[in-house]
Amino acid sequence: MTVINVKGAVVDNETSVLYDWLGMDCVSPNKVTAGMADSDGEEIVVNVASNGGDVFAASEIYSMLRSDERRVVVNIQGLAASAASVIAMAGDQVNISPTAQIMIHQASTMSEGNQDDMAKTINALKGIDESIASAYEAKTGIDQGQLLNMMSDETWLGAKEAVDKGFADEIMFQESQAPQLLNAVEGVIPKASVSKFLNLMAKASNKEQIASDKTEKSETEEMTNESRLTDLRNQKAAILLATFN
Repeated sequence: MTVINVKGAVVDNETSVLYDWLGMDCVSPNKVTAGMADSDGEEIVVNVASNGGDVFAASEIYSMLRSDERRVVVNIQGLAASAASVIAMAGDQVNISPTAQIMIHQASTMSEGNQDDMAKTINALKGIDESIASAYEAKTGIDQGQLLNMMSDETWLGAKEAVDKGFADEIMFQESQAPQLLNAVEGVIPKASVSKFLNLMAKASNKEQIASDKTEKSETEEMTNESRLTDLRNQKAAILLATFN
């Protein structure tokens, strides 16, 4: 098992040299690459407690984690803000401490120049915001427009809300604090699996609504009743498989 700590600032590889020299915590693409290369296990554990930082460094780390064939488990231990929240979305399983927070907001930069320079900067920031929202959308299933509004409002999510909205899958330590008490002669599906199932169902329903809206706009891409039933069966099977894996 590999353990990668996303602690301190998220920075590019050159900046990390200065941070290390100053004895300041940071995470960079090179550090994550080195940590991933040192492991021969089947799972990568990423512990997150960071205020964020460089959006492109975060994108590189996110892409490395998502493309790895091993299972990635993210533990949000403190604050996963800004660029660090993007990295957290790379987890196949995202756990969040009951005392932790996720914060999402729009990208920012410092710029100078004339009005044309400012217009270019605004367009660049819009594109960056959309790319960040894509990472959230892939994890949560929430429509990108809604996510962009959440980013514009600078949204803070506690553990429960993060799970409810799909940014995280489970609240850490929850099972040990509230054990499921049973009195039955047959096995009962664990509450953790039920919660995961309901979360996946919500995501699937959201995606189905988006697909339905797009279908209504295109008369040339109508599905037959039989194909709709087949798609629904496959979707339910995928949800059940994900629930118990």
